[in-house]
Amino acid sequence: MKPVLLITGGSAGIGAACARIAATQGYDLALNYRSDTSAAEAVAADCRAAGAKVVLCQGDVADPGAIAAVYAKIDTEFGRVDALINNAGVVDQTAKLTDMDHARLRRMFDINVIGAMLVAKKAVVRMQAQGDGGVIVNISSAAARLGSGNQYLDYAASKAAIDCFTKGLSDEVAADNIRVMALRPGLIETEIHAKGGEPGRADRLAHMVPMKRKGSAEEVARPIIWLLSDDASYVTGSTLDVTGGR
Repeated sequence: MKPVLLITGGSAGIGAACARIAATQGYDLALNYRSDTSAAEAVAADCRAAGAKVVLCQGDVADPGAIAAVYAKIDTEFGRVDALINNAGVVDQTAKLTDMDHARLRRMFDINVIGAMLVAKKAVVRMQAQGDGGVIVNISSAAARLGSGNQYLDYAASKAAIDCFTKGLSDEVAADNIRVMALRPGLIETEIHAKGGEPGRADRLAHMVPMKRKGSAEEVARPIIWLLSDDASYVTGSTLDVTGGR
């Protein structure tokens, strides 16, 4: 029986890259996405061509009811969940704190922090009941270390919360053979820059990276899939930087 992997935010960017690689590594997939059905279906088609069973699970992780519906579908279609890539997240327009309002901050933390925690909670409950462990990889960001002042300090703060959450949860569930890690991507070429109003940001800032280039979604996805694997069986509570040295 193939292990079942849930990926939130699986229709584009790092989530989609993870899905395509995981399908070649013997996982069946539950792909969560918020709104872009056509993109999610394209990712699913690639994964099915690689031999995976794929179930699309639409839902906004900022909505607890939607999270419950995602897991209800997983329970029906698979009956278990063995791994989670907690990838769904948002960034907003470049701004200083003095230009941010409550609605922006609430949206940022509802999706990037509270949503991620609730998704992980439901995975842990199932993994504990199954009795044979599991793996969770939370997607953080180098912004958690850099602070992103004058840009996205709210996003950076949300990702710093993910780092702390990762360590705390890993301690809570290690005895259940559930491993929990985080991965901090650096300057990666994905759609998130355009969604934040700066489609050329990765190219513009590439000179700041010690390796003098931006990274690809696949370069982030490969170490994520490694963390899920038995090759990383003694790794938990850790946060891995994939940043080109930044």
